[in-house]
Formats: sequence, C-alpha cells, structure tokens
Amino acid sequence: MTANREIVADAFAAWSAGTGSITDIFAEDMRWEITGRSVAGGVYQPARQFIEEALTPFGARFTREDPFRPVLIRGIHEDPATDTVIVAWNGQGTTTIGTTYTDTVAWFLRMRDGKVVEGTAFFDSIAFNELWQDVPA
Repeated sequence: MTANREIVADAFAAWSAGTGSITDIFAEDMRWEITGRSVAGGVYQPARQFIEEALTPFGARFTREDPFRPVLIRGIHEDPATDTVIVAWNGQGTTTIGTTYTDTVAWFLRMRDGKVVEGTAFFDSIAFNELWQDVPA
C-alpha cells in the first residue's frame, strides 16, 4: 500500500474497532461535500464546521454502546496522480430509539501531508433523511 492508502486504511480500522476517530485524519482547513439532496447535503469548510454541523448531530442519534461505524470495507482504492483515496464501505449502528441504521457509503478523499484536505461523500440520502427526521439528536 502507498502512504495515503495506508493512512486511510489504518484510520478506518481504528474507527471500526472503536479505538480511533476518522476525524483524526482531517486537515483543519478541509473542505467536505455531501452530495445529493439529503438534509445534510452541501459543502462544509473548515473541518470544524463539518464536525459540528454534520458529524456531531449524526453521531448523537446513536447509542454509545453501538455507534455508527464501518462494519465492512468493500474496497480502498488510490489514484496516486491526484493523491485521492476512495473508500467504499458499509456502516451500521444502533440508534437511540433502538433501531439499526445501515448505509453503504463511498468517500473520495484527497490527501495532502497525510491528512484529508478534500472529501466527497455519497450515501443513501433517503435512509439518511429518515434517520435525521425520526431519531432525535
């Protein structure tokens, strides 16, 4: 594996195991785009905005015992010419109302100096909107 692919793979492994956070590899000035028309769709910059406005309210909808995290990595691919790592993965967690939320996600992560400087996320907007509306933060 190349350095960027390894950094991302290690971060996902730690996140999946509950021993680390994916935010550990976010650059402070990161730009993140959630594609589509979900309630969280749009562009966030810097990383702090993405964490405060999207990740924190999303995470608040899950139990501490079983938060949303990767349960299956479908593939990690890299384009060294653009310093981009692509991760296709399945995530799952137990919501605070006792339901199980699952989603299949693809992230495109442009890297610089071992950190994500630009991210683009693709996921099931309908399932996400239902979670956002049905499960209080």
